[in-house]
Amino acid sequence: MAVKIRLRRMGAKKAPFYRVIVADSRSPRNGKFIDEIGTYDPLTNPSTIKIDADAAKKWLANGAQPTDTVKALLKKSNIID
Repeated sequence: MAVKIRLRRMGAKKAPFYRVIVADSRSPRNGKFIDEIGTYDPLTNPSTIKIDADAAKKWLANGAQPTDTVKALLKKSNIID
């Protein structure tokens, strides 16, 4: 099972809010997921990023692959180099 760390879109139309989740790579964007490790709100100024560092490091150590967007968020949060 290939596990990804990716974003799940929430919020209203034209007002996105994202949850950072760990999910099987075959599941749909807003489908079933394994764990929720944080949130991302791009509409605030500056953008609000809240990610549980311990959970993210645990999943990365277990082989979960972050998407490009999530990798950038993890770098901004100083969770990965």
